[in-house]
Amino acid sequence: MGKTADLTAVQKVIIDILKQEGKTQKDIYERIGCSQSAVSRHLSGKSVGRKKCGRKRCTTRRGDRTLRKIVEKDRFQTLGDLWKQWTESGVETSIATVYRRVQEMGYRCRIPQVNPLLNQKQRQKCLTWATEKQHWTVAQWSKVLFSDESKFFMSFRNQGARVWRKTGQREMPKCLKSSVKYPQSVMVWGAMPAAGVGPLCFFKGRVNAASYQEILEHFMLPSAEKLYGDEDFILQHTLAPAHSAKTTAKWFTYHGITVLNWPANSPDLNPIENLLDTEKRTLRDARPNTLDELTAAIEASWASITPQQCHRLIASMPRRIEAVISAKGFPTKY
Repeated sequence: MGKTADLTAVQKVIIDILKQEGKTQKDIYERIGCSQSAVSRHLSGKSVGRKKCGRKRCTTRRGDRTLRKIVEKDRFQTLGDLWKQWTESGVETSIATVYRRVQEMGYRCRIPQVNPLLNQKQRQKCLTWATEKQHWTVAQWSKVLFSDESKFFMSFRNQGARVWRKTGQREMPKCLKSSVKYPQSVMVWGAMPAAGVGPLCFFKGRVNAASYQEILEHFMLPSAEKLYGDEDFILQHTLAPAHSAKTTAKWFTYHGITVLNWPANSPDLNPIENLLDTEKRTLRDARPNTLDELTAAIEASWASITPQQCHRLIASMPRRIEAVISAKGFPTKY
């Protein structure tokens, strides 16, 4: 015969009240709908709850702590590697148990975020730059027009998608991911201050100094005029060859535009990167079939970005700066 459920907190309170009123155990258990033994155990102080049922846990807390240390030593190990090292430490268990334990610890198997590899000199420059901008306010960052280029693939092969399948379903059509050797793609240039996004520029091929200056002339200047009016602004762009070319520097001098000095290999500092990542996640669900559909989907998604979203990203700049300082110049995700 199975055990009855433990008394609830409410039932225990009612038992105490009825007992104080002079009710018998029979009256009490009939009124609250439990067994007489449960009432008796509670009144005698022997009600300690039911014993745990089911199979006994096959690992100890000490063994679990050992597994945690193994995981944190190298986050890129496979389940097989973790099981082997845990077994060598004296814990006899299965790979399935390893999986359950790491899940209980909060670890999940995910595609890793890719960050640029910086050498010591680049990290120091990034740290110096962040220290110089440490006391910039959100109002000062709102004067910056952030810009960037990004490539959008038709097949989205670089998204690292996974598939749920059963054993023997590897070749099932529903479980296959289509790919081409040279997927169709478009390059996009965009700009974003705190007030909203500017128009996108679509182009093919690589950007050189001449083509970049055309983008600045026909897209950056109209964006700045629309978003800033007659107010002064600062342009942010990366240290790509087309951006740092001498002719490009002369173009900025001629047009009287101030350019924000920017550390090398630091895309995570640029808030427009967050918008571009959102664009790509949105297009992953849209699944365009032609370049025209891809372009239209990008434009529609870009147009749906609100000024509030842009302002939140600009407002995150002080936090990004502090994260770089705390990480001593290492790239990090915000």
